[in-house]
Amino acid sequence: MSPLAPLICKEHTLRFEKTLIMGILNVTPDSFSDGGRFNTLDTAIGHAKKMVADGADIIDIGGESSRPGSEPLSEEELFGRVLPIVTRLVREIPVPISIDTYKPGVADVCLRAGAHLMNDITGLTNPAMRKVATDHDVPVVMMHMLGTPKVMQQDPVYQDVVGEITTFFQRQLKIAKKAGISQLVIDPGIGFGKTLEHNLLILKHLDTFKTLGCPLLVGPSRKSFIVTITGLSVNERIEGTLAAGPMAVLNGADIVRVHDVKECRRALQVVDAVRGV
Repeated sequence: MSPLAPLICKEHTLRFEKTLIMGILNVTPDSFSDGGRFNTLDTAIGHAKKMVADGADIIDIGGESSRPGSEPLSEEELFGRVLPIVTRLVREIPVPISIDTYKPGVADVCLRAGAHLMNDITGLTNPAMRKVATDHDVPVVMMHMLGTPKVMQQDPVYQDVVGEITTFFQRQLKIAKKAGISQLVIDPGIGFGKTLEHNLLILKHLDTFKTLGCPLLVGPSRKSFIVTITGLSVNERIEGTLAAGPMAVLNGADIVRVHDVKECRRALQVVDAVRGV
């Protein structure tokens, strides 16, 4: 398989010489894991800087919870949450900033303010999101989700979860490339319309997605499947994350999206060393 081309994120370049870590910055009052902890400007900026110091290669800013059952917000509400943070961080941290949104207006405004890439949980199924990506010529993370956050965990059913997600990406990659979007990252969407068994099958068969020729991002961090397996609370999911993240990398992931950057960076340094021998 050919080496992955670097991602050109405006003035930043992301090279796949090691596993990249995307640090999660939720500025929401109701996120499933850390809602309310970083929803003021100063706490958000401070946490982003800490994640960079701990080894994050990308900071992913989200202003709207995508937890199961969550209600969508208006673009106006999101502007107030994320735009001041993007504007500050562009000047104050030395790594690319990703905007985690499926709303075209929010993505456009944040990219104009200096954000470097888009993270779309709806997988560029909205033509308006494709236009924003084309207009700004930035990399896009395309995630697979069954349904919407409000209903995605209401008895999700697949005949072949890995095969169906692969087919989804084949279709969306073709559509995105036809729209002129050349820098694409795929994310199979752990926990987004999947049962425990679906999530485990995805992690086990990540190598299937590598046949698509794109960087592969996986986000297992603190997800509910870890609770289902271990019986632990939200705040006790770090060990499960530290098992799932390296497992994902060994099975093909190029980017891991996590809350606990310091711990995951240390674990992945060992994984990368083994892979490099």
